[in-house]
Amino acid sequence: MLDQITIQEFSQTLSQPLIMPFDAGYDEGRSVWNGMVDKRPAMISNCKNADDIKKCLNFAQHHDLLVSIKGGGHNVAGKAVCDGGLMINLSQMNTVIVDPVKRTVRVESGATIGELDRETQKFGLATPVGIVSKTGIAGLTLGGGLGYLGRKHGLTIDNLISVELVTAKGDLISANETENPDLFWALRGGGGNFGVVTSFEFKLHELGPEIMAAQVFYPIEDAKQVLKFYREFTSNAADELVGNAYVLRVPPADPFPEALQGKIAIALVVCYAGSLDDGKTALEPLENFGNPILRVIMPMSFLALQTIFDQGGPKGVRSYWKTHYIDHVSDEAIDVFVNHTTHIPGPLSVVGFESFGGAINRVEENATAFPHRSASYVFGIYSGWTKAENDEKIISWTRELYDKMTAFASGGEYSNYLDHDDSDKIRASFGSNYSRLQHVKYKYDPNNFFKINQNIIPNPDL
Repeated sequence: MLDQITIQEFSQTLSQPLIMPFDAGYDEGRSVWNGMVDKRPAMISNCKNADDIKKCLNFAQHHDLLVSIKGGGHNVAGKAVCDGGLMINLSQMNTVIVDPVKRTVRVESGATIGELDRETQKFGLATPVGIVSKTGIAGLTLGGGLGYLGRKHGLTIDNLISVELVTAKGDLISANETENPDLFWALRGGGGNFGVVTSFEFKLHELGPEIMAAQVFYPIEDAKQVLKFYREFTSNAADELVGNAYVLRVPPADPFPEALQGKIAIALVVCYAGSLDDGKTALEPLENFGNPILRVIMPMSFLALQTIFDQGGPKGVRSYWKTHYIDHVSDEAIDVFVNHTTHIPGPLSVVGFESFGGAINRVEENATAFPHRSASYVFGIYSGWTKAENDEKIISWTRELYDKMTAFASGGEYSNYLDHDDSDKIRASFGSNYSRLQHVKYKYDPNNFFKINQNIIPNPDL
């Protein structure tokens, strides 16, 4: 146990004092998006620059402390927080600088998707990121990065130009195609295993300010027909089109009919990352299919699209996730899925299929650390609820559906979606690239100092 004098002396070297368990702001500082995560670090450092990070890492190693890294704090497994160690909070390192001429953006690692999008959209530019604006850019990127622009422009990591990070030794280094290229390869999908990132640089693409989007809600009784339509609608779609199909509860707000609010429905959420005219044509099949509860097909600002799921997953919601990659949504898979989701538990649960493929598929499996390039869909179970007494029931339901859908999965796991009890799936999340990642891990973190993550065990042998 560290004495208070040692802690105080260390605290005085930082840009801001450490937050201790008895300080105001401690509970807020240790909290993350998933309300099930309740860990208590010994101290929290709100870092403002690379020098603060270096000092934290040196102090932790000297005193044999666990270290966890908090960017956006949105990871469902709660890896941003550790018990009894030093939590490094990067949320104040959130500067976003756009170069509209070069079409690049430099983002500090504490920034969120929403902060990135707001700055890039000022110039009609965007880079592929996730679909919830509160998600941290660091965790999203290091694990791969799935979102509405993926089929057109690839994963977030496929648009990454360069990374700056502090290593376990306390060195600030760059990683790109020419500097430390082995590390740059590993950072594109290998998670937070290799250091504390201070900033990312991404390439940007023309987009917005409006894109064509659709939100069409159908009665749950129509789920089988809707999913068969969805399968055909997305199977030969242009790269610009991303279509997701979710079973969820009708939001308790206008313009949904009051009598249907809170009822289970199936929704198609679709966008077209191209011209508005081409988007109108591409989304025409949605205009005429079925008898929806609500059908909204219109130009929408990209910034608005990026926030439509924010209210459905507020900070503090109790969350438990499971996912598969799927090549084909077969009739049998639809039957199993629909039979299990007619009565989804949890008021904030969302379950369904998300478009993969396109440009994502055209990257070789070993070109980046992210190996899962061949699937057409990601199947996700994103269970959400508010009362702890429902934990066992909803977690059990989630696991049961995950097990039933395993028969239709193409294999592998998405590391960003692994939950707290998925340590046995880490190797599968890195697939054929795991051994190479072990070698890079050994080079940059031979003692596995960075272990509060989807951990890769260092190994000097390829």
